[in-house]
Amino acid sequence: MQAKKTPSTKRKTAKRTAIKRTQARKVPVHAEKAVCVRPATRHRPVRKKGKPVFTGYRRENGRVGVRNHVIILPLDDLSNAACEAVANNIPGTMALPHPYGRLQFGEDLDLHFRTLIGTGANPNVAACIVIGIEPVWTQRVVDGIAKTGKPVAGFAIEQNGDHKVIRAASEQAKEFLHWASEIQREECSIKDLWISVKCGESDTTSGLASNPTVGNCIDKMDAWGATTCFGETSEITGAELNCAARGKTKKIGQKFLKTWQAYMDEVIEPFKTDDLSDSQPTKGNIEGGLTTIEEKAFGNLEKIGKKAKYIDVLGPAEAPRKGPGLYFMDTSSAAAECVTLQAAAGFVVHLFPTGQGNIIGNPIEPVIKLSANPRTVRTMGEHVDLDVSGILRREMTMNKAGDALIDITMRTCNGRLTAAETLGHKEFVLTKLYRSA
Repeated sequence: MQAKKTPSTKRKTAKRTAIKRTQARKVPVHAEKAVCVRPATRHRPVRKKGKPVFTGYRRENGRVGVRNHVIILPLDDLSNAACEAVANNIPGTMALPHPYGRLQFGEDLDLHFRTLIGTGANPNVAACIVIGIEPVWTQRVVDGIAKTGKPVAGFAIEQNGDHKVIRAASEQAKEFLHWASEIQREECSIKDLWISVKCGESDTTSGLASNPTVGNCIDKMDAWGATTCFGETSEITGAELNCAARGKTKKIGQKFLKTWQAYMDEVIEPFKTDDLSDSQPTKGNIEGGLTTIEEKAFGNLEKIGKKAKYIDVLGPAEAPRKGPGLYFMDTSSAAAECVTLQAAAGFVVHLFPTGQGNIIGNPIEPVIKLSANPRTVRTMGEHVDLDVSGILRREMTMNKAGDALIDITMRTCNGRLTAAETLGHKEFVLTKLYRSA
């Protein structure tokens, strides 16, 4: 028999209901009204004798990585499904699917192998599984990666089939993952660090603030003995003579001009239309106030600072061989292609200033994004690692902005995940030079 509610019971029930309603009203209903509260940083970067130090993974060939990936690398587009199946079987590994690798030849094929081998050889990779449709080309990639001394194994689907290869590769990947999980970080100096840079969706705030912030950082890193790299050949059009003047020697500057001219002769002149509008500058660049490629080019060059001079000109995905210093690499201006090529050359952390907002990431090289555009910071804040819009409000000096970028770069090297990593951006896009046979 149900108990009869007394006036006292009714008052208590009404009070509890009122409390619940009051508590419920405190919960934000609309996302735009919610306040994101970030916890305080617990681990500040360490400096010794005025220079930052970081903890990284020392590889067999002496290079230092800041991540510890076990990757499943397809030789060709036909092997993507098998690689993804292995990564699905062994959580903690990562497949890198792509659309190329069949009937390529000549320089295009050389670049394909250089990119795949360089990807597997990157110091951010602890171990690598290579899967291809046939054994000869698969072994070529395995042999190239093996020169670094890191664990690598190859599997060919031809005359074996998916099931057999997936099972064998999964067993090997599991063993690699066990082994990689016990590798310890160790203290490393700036001379062990390789940094690449590129900008994306540039606008007026890029050339005024975020790109110069990267330049301030590069000047300091260069003086400390880091290895750094910039690229984007087409995007320097209009400022090519200024770029040539930044070569360490006149000969290096001429090497850059030859690389830039080859792009003009092989791509622009044979296929040009009225202009490069919507491509260079992009629609986003134009919306952000950049009206010509020349304006964009001079803003681009702000990323290499005021003092650093590049010591060599690299081909796409070519590793530096002249020791620490700034390098220029012949790359596309497309974000995912450029970062993929720089990662394949061995660079382990990437600085990416953006104006209108770009969401690029990379599977093996962490991409640190910074912006000086207050609107981008407000509307796309989840993609921004460092807000330098204070420069435009005169609340932050360029020197302090550069130091802030160095700070977050060291934190990333020490293990902090970038915005792109937390959001799952793993854009891996190979550069293709011409049609397949």
